[in-house]
Amino acid sequence: MTAKEFAIIETGGKQYLVSEGDTVRIEKIKGAIEGPNRASYAVGDKIVFDKVLLVDDGSNTSIGEPYLKGAAVSAEIKAISRAKKVEVIKYKAKSNYFKRRGHRQPYFEVQIQKLK
Repeated sequence: MTAKEFAIIETGGKQYLVSEGDTVRIEKIKGAIEGPNRASYAVGDKIVFDKVLLVDDGSNTSIGEPYLKGAAVSAEIKAISRAKKVEVIKYKAKSNYFKRRGHRQPYFEVQIQKLK
Protein backbone atom coordinates (compact mmCIF):
# COMPACT_ATOMS: atom_id res chain seq x y z
CA MET A 1 0.00 0.00 0.00
CA THR A 2 1.42 3.38 -0.99
CA ALA A 3 0.88 6.41 1.19
CA LYS A 4 -0.96 9.32 -0.35
CA GLU A 5 0.58 12.78 -0.28
CA PHE A 6 -1.45 15.27 1.73
CA ALA A 7 -1.27 18.73 3.21
CA ILE A 8 -3.06 20.72 5.89
CA ILE A 9 -4.05 24.23 4.82
CA GLU A 10 -5.65 27.11 6.68
CA THR A 11 -8.31 29.34 5.15
CA GLY A 12 -11.30 31.15 6.57
CA GLY A 13 -10.12 30.50 10.13
CA LYS A 14 -10.38 26.73 9.64
CA GLN A 15 -7.92 23.97 8.80
CA TYR A 16 -8.48 21.40 6.03
CA LEU A 17 -6.67 18.15 5.23
CA VAL A 18 -6.35 17.98 1.43
CA SER A 19 -4.82 15.74 -1.25
CA GLU A 20 -4.59 16.10 -5.02
CA GLY A 21 -7.97 15.51 -6.66
CA ASP A 22 -9.98 16.15 -3.47
CA THR A 23 -13.09 18.32 -3.55
CA VAL A 24 -13.45 20.44 -0.40
CA ARG A 25 -16.07 22.93 0.79
CA ILE A 26 -14.32 25.95 2.27
CA GLU A 27 -15.51 29.23 3.72
CA LYS A 28 -16.28 31.97 1.22
CA ILE A 29 -13.16 33.97 0.41
CA LYS A 30 -13.67 37.71 0.60
CA GLY A 31 -12.02 40.14 -1.76
CA ALA A 32 -11.35 40.20 -5.45
CA ILE A 33 -9.02 38.42 -7.81
CA GLU A 34 -6.21 40.56 -9.17
CA GLY A 35 -6.44 41.55 -12.78
CA PRO A 36 -8.28 43.92 -15.06
CA ASN A 37 -12.04 44.25 -14.60
CA ARG A 38 -12.37 41.44 -12.05
CA ALA A 39 -14.88 42.17 -9.31
CA SER A 40 -14.97 38.90 -7.36
CA TYR A 41 -14.30 35.18 -7.56
CA ALA A 42 -16.17 33.08 -10.12
CA VAL A 43 -16.52 29.41 -10.98
CA GLY A 44 -13.41 28.23 -12.83
CA ASP A 45 -11.00 30.66 -11.14
CA LYS A 46 -7.70 29.34 -9.78
CA ILE A 47 -6.82 29.90 -6.11
CA VAL A 48 -3.48 29.39 -4.38
CA PHE A 49 -3.46 28.65 -0.66
CA ASP A 50 -0.13 29.73 0.79
CA LYS A 51 -0.96 29.12 4.46
CA VAL A 52 0.24 25.50 4.53
CA LEU A 53 0.70 24.06 8.03
CA LEU A 54 1.93 20.56 7.18
CA VAL A 55 2.96 18.52 4.13
CA ASP A 56 3.42 14.73 4.14
CA ASP A 57 4.58 12.80 1.06
CA GLY A 58 4.45 9.33 2.60
CA SER A 59 8.03 9.21 3.83
CA ASN A 60 8.85 12.77 4.91
CA THR A 61 6.74 15.12 6.98
CA SER A 62 7.34 18.88 7.01
CA ILE A 63 5.74 20.92 9.77
CA GLY A 64 5.56 24.72 9.64
CA GLU A 65 6.14 27.17 12.46
CA PRO A 66 3.33 28.25 11.95
CA TYR A 67 3.42 28.02 8.12
CA LEU A 68 5.79 26.30 5.69
CA LYS A 69 7.86 28.71 3.63
CA GLY A 70 7.60 28.10 -0.11
CA ALA A 71 4.75 25.59 0.19
CA ALA A 72 1.48 26.21 -1.63
CA VAL A 73 -1.64 24.35 -2.67
CA SER A 74 -3.35 25.30 -5.93
CA ALA A 75 -7.06 24.70 -6.47
CA GLU A 76 -9.89 25.54 -8.85
CA ILE A 77 -13.34 26.80 -7.84
CA LYS A 78 -15.96 24.28 -8.94
CA ALA A 79 -19.05 25.82 -7.31
CA ILE A 80 -20.09 28.88 -5.34
CA SER A 81 -23.23 28.31 -3.34
CA ARG A 82 -24.86 28.38 0.06
CA ALA A 83 -25.43 25.53 2.50
CA LYS A 84 -28.81 24.25 3.65
CA LYS A 85 -30.82 26.60 5.80
CA VAL A 86 -30.25 26.47 9.54
CA GLU A 87 -33.25 27.66 11.52
CA VAL A 88 -32.78 29.35 14.88
CA ILE A 89 -35.86 29.43 17.09
CA LYS A 90 -36.25 31.37 20.33
CA TYR A 91 -39.28 30.51 22.42
CA LYS A 92 -40.49 31.34 25.91
CA ALA A 93 -43.49 29.50 27.23
CA LYS A 94 -46.54 31.38 28.51
CA SER A 95 -45.22 34.79 27.45
CA ASN A 96 -46.22 35.00 23.78
CA TYR A 97 -42.56 35.15 22.69
CA PHE A 98 -41.52 33.29 19.55
CA LYS A 99 -38.81 34.26 17.05
CA ARG A 100 -37.69 32.29 14.03
CA ARG A 101 -34.64 33.20 11.99
CA GLY A 102 -32.94 31.36 9.15
CA HIS A 103 -29.38 31.47 7.87
CA ARG A 104 -27.61 29.96 4.86
CA GLN A 105 -23.80 29.95 5.08
CA PRO A 106 -22.03 30.73 1.78
CA TYR A 107 -19.21 28.42 0.68
CA PHE A 108 -16.79 27.70 -2.17
CA GLU A 109 -16.44 24.15 -3.42
CA VAL A 110 -12.85 23.79 -4.65
CA GLN A 111 -10.99 20.93 -6.29
CA ILE A 112 -7.35 20.56 -5.25
CA GLN A 113 -5.12 20.57 -8.34
CA LYS A 114 -1.55 20.43 -7.05
CA LEU A 115 0.49 20.37 -3.86
CA LYS A 116 3.73 22.36 -4.26
